[in-house]
Amino acid sequence: MPIARIQTFTLLGVDAFDVTIEVDVAQGLPSFSVVGLPDAAVRESRERVRSAVKNSDFDFPDRRIVASLAPADLRKAGPGFDLGIAAGLLVSSGQLPEDALRSCAMAAELALDGSVRAVPGAIAMAERAGELGIEKIVVARDSAAEAAMPAALGAHRCKVVPLDHLRDLTYLGTTGEPCHSPQDLEPDDSALMLGVDLEELRGQPTLRRALEAVAAGAHGMLILGPPGAGKSLAARRLPTIMPPLEDPEAMEVLRIASACGQNGWHGRGRGPHRAHRPFRAPHHTISPAGLVGGGTPPRPGEVTLAHRGVLFLDELGEFSRNSLEALRQPLEDGEVTISRVRHSVRLPSRFVLIAASNPCPCGHGEDSPKCNCSALAAQRYRNRISGALADRIDISLSIEQPSSEALAGEPGEPSAVVRERVVRARQAAMARQGCANADLGPAALRLHVPLSKEARRELTSGHTKLGLSGRGHDRVRRVARTLADLGGREEVSAEDIDGALAFRRRSAK
Repeated sequence: MPIARIQTFTLLGVDAFDVTIEVDVAQGLPSFSVVGLPDAAVRESRERVRSAVKNSDFDFPDRRIVASLAPADLRKAGPGFDLGIAAGLLVSSGQLPEDALRSCAMAAELALDGSVRAVPGAIAMAERAGELGIEKIVVARDSAAEAAMPAALGAHRCKVVPLDHLRDLTYLGTTGEPCHSPQDLEPDDSALMLGVDLEELRGQPTLRRALEAVAAGAHGMLILGPPGAGKSLAARRLPTIMPPLEDPEAMEVLRIASACGQNGWHGRGRGPHRAHRPFRAPHHTISPAGLVGGGTPPRPGEVTLAHRGVLFLDELGEFSRNSLEALRQPLEDGEVTISRVRHSVRLPSRFVLIAASNPCPCGHGEDSPKCNCSALAAQRYRNRISGALADRIDISLSIEQPSSEALAGEPGEPSAVVRERVVRARQAAMARQGCANADLGPAALRLHVPLSKEARRELTSGHTKLGLSGRGHDRVRRVARTLADLGGREEVSAEDIDGALAFRRRSAK
């Protein structure tokens, strides 16, 4: 009997890697082996495949069956190999024609009754299939909408064949096989998705201006203030004023959501797709691996799930020191590198960090008569945030409780109005330098952030007064560039530098 070969994929991080399934049905004592560094879920596929084949009106051969997953030195994880192993078994035993699997990739889990289930990573797998020139990829019906996304966004085209049951494999290679058509993305509307609006933030004019700068330049921000001052409220409304995702960015966000099994975003395969900027708010008890990624095989953490969106760390001082220090690489490089003995994985992590913290353990601050913390306790609490991490955050503000009059006053500008200014500023930055202002390197800063004489004097004076590091000096220039873009100015003025320095003083007076 012929050896059947089926193309499939395994996920490492958020990327799909090629795996070839080879199935041999030969004479010998009845047995069923899966080799090629399979994990427990892959080894258990033997029983799922056995039951699915029998319950799909096929014959399970009483012979020596070997399913090899190549390359053998790449660890395989997850149940996505079930369909490929079953299809190879049916071809090798002569129950399916060999031509049915020609130029075809498969990725799906099998239920015991033969029905086909979705697996994470359909977008990455369809992309990779298109890059390899494979004509079609067979997935579960619930994964079809995801798998069709690369074609919808103009990437490599690969025909998507949705499957409901294992017995439907008999239709492969025929003109009557089903096909899922790619759908277009709906426009991003983060305010609609979240059901919140910036106009709800009252009594904090400086914080509102800082949020606008954060959204326009993709800067990080640390907010210090007592409980109830509006720190969390502000952070959760930031996505509503951020620019909409471009198609390449939307593809990245959708690919990550798909690889992490968060496929609720596509409506279970029905209706148009909507890609919006993610908002992640992990609890302070999270481990370093949960925050930046890890494990074997490596899996994305919260910083990758927040890619192109917002990562909100509330009560920053309560996070473990190791977790906070692990943030330094993604903040600086926009990616996380996880190295293991057999492989190294790079995970995208270009997010906007919004961190919030109380000024002391009781939350009121040393200047408040309600504070009962000693000076030493307050200093220890603040020292939980290392200087190296704080230096990587562009904007730092200290806010106070808004007055009752301010809370009862008129609402501020709605998100839609603020977002228009943010979009204009971001478009100016992209047209000038091709990236957000927060991503400007030292050479690009010299080229794209021209300073007037007054601005240079202001920056020199502020650098001395605040004792800025070299990194802090550059971050002030980046924020000043964003303030100039919001004001529609090509040259950065002394007023812009002063505004950026004020955002660096942790003072909102």
